[in-house]
Amino acid sequence: MKILLIEDDARTAAFIIKGLQQEGFSVDHATDGEVGLHMAQETAVDAAIIDIMLPKLNGLSLIGQIRQKNINVPIIALSALSSIEDRVKGLHVGADDYLMKPFAFSELLARIQALLRRSTAQAEPTTLTVGDLQLDIVRRKVFRNGREIELQPREFSLLEYLMRNSGRVISKTMIMEHVWDYNFDPQTNVVEARMCRLRDKVDRDFERKLIKTIRGMGYVLE
Repeated sequence: MKILLIEDDARTAAFIIKGLQQEGFSVDHATDGEVGLHMAQETAVDAAIIDIMLPKLNGLSLIGQIRQKNINVPIIALSALSSIEDRVKGLHVGADDYLMKPFAFSELLARIQALLRRSTAQAEPTTLTVGDLQLDIVRRKVFRNGREIELQPREFSLLEYLMRNSGRVISKTMIMEHVWDYNFDPQTNVVEARMCRLRDKVDRDFERKLIKTIRGMGYVLE
């Protein structure tokens, strides 16, 4: 899943990005409100984390414009302002939740997961299924033929991306952009290595192989 973070403080942003990536999320980051608004319009994300005190376009105005443009992404507002009035303003303009700084990453993660549970329950099924393979988006669990498969966070994100595009050939470039969040380096073998580990866990003990390599093109799950 992809998170949009709009935060101008470098230390706070690095703290959030590292934590989310360790949990298997991919993160797009903007450091001011104007760039953040452009990214919210141009990139499909599952949730947004927006600081209130932003340069160029403050967080309250940014959230208001996102809602005016009918972008229904779940939003968590971050702020050092702790008064009830400030929190009410954030919720009134369209934030779904409000978290005061400083905060523990575990609390931010719990709030993101709660928002995702609510949004996925309304917008789409919480389980992806391809053949006898099932992926529970909310509980972040994977089962094949009823047997649970233990995956690392990045492996889970990779499998989720493949399942959401079941039957479609996915290139290394697309995987790098959607799962790792950095530009494609033709010299790296990180995709091949992680795909090998994922295939070993998903296919090794089953006669029918779901993950296939399409030589010169990429990978497909079908």
